[in-house]
Amino acid sequence: MTKAVPEPVTKLVDAFARLPGIGPKTASRLTYYLLRAPDEVTNKLADALTNLKSQIKFCSTCFNITLDDPCPICSDPRRDHHLIAVVEEPLDVLALEKTGVFDGVYHVLHGAISPVNGIGPDDLKIRDLVKRVEQGDAVEIVIATNPGQEGDATAFYIHKELKPKGVKITRLARGLPVGGDIEYVDAVTLSRALQGRSEL
Repeated sequence: MTKAVPEPVTKLVDAFARLPGIGPKTASRLTYYLLRAPDEVTNKLADALTNLKSQIKFCSTCFNITLDDPCPICSDPRRDHHLIAVVEEPLDVLALEKTGVFDGVYHVLHGAISPVNGIGPDDLKIRDLVKRVEQGDAVEIVIATNPGQEGDATAFYIHKELKPKGVKITRLARGLPVGGDIEYVDAVTLSRALQGRSEL
């Protein structure tokens, strides 16, 4: 940006441009829209961002996002706490919940093993999963990482870590497209993948 553009504008454009899926043009459009928008719109956005960071926390059991700890899923006695689905991101929990098929609980890794991006097993919540299995009474671990190289590497690593613990380890069936993200899969495909999971 040139010096003709005030610094607060360039800072907001830069902040938007750092978000995934937002390029420089979209960042500029969003910024200039907010400049013209009524104060009510910008104030609501500012409040929503502030509340997001101040009120949302991670569940100490499953590491999903929540207002309360433990989260509503972990604290629900009607859920099958012997069945744990391991997912990469909180959005994957939403996708699985939309199917209405899975009645277990979750464990959110917050990413996948990706040496290219400098993400190793210690950068994820894998150690916490191992501790959870050791301390709890899990019977089956459903590895629901995204199909593809990183998700498969993560699944393989988790399998290697949990196999000696004597717990049943399954993986979502391959009805999911390779290279896709679980959060974008339709509910029918995801339901079939859950129902047709196989032991690793």
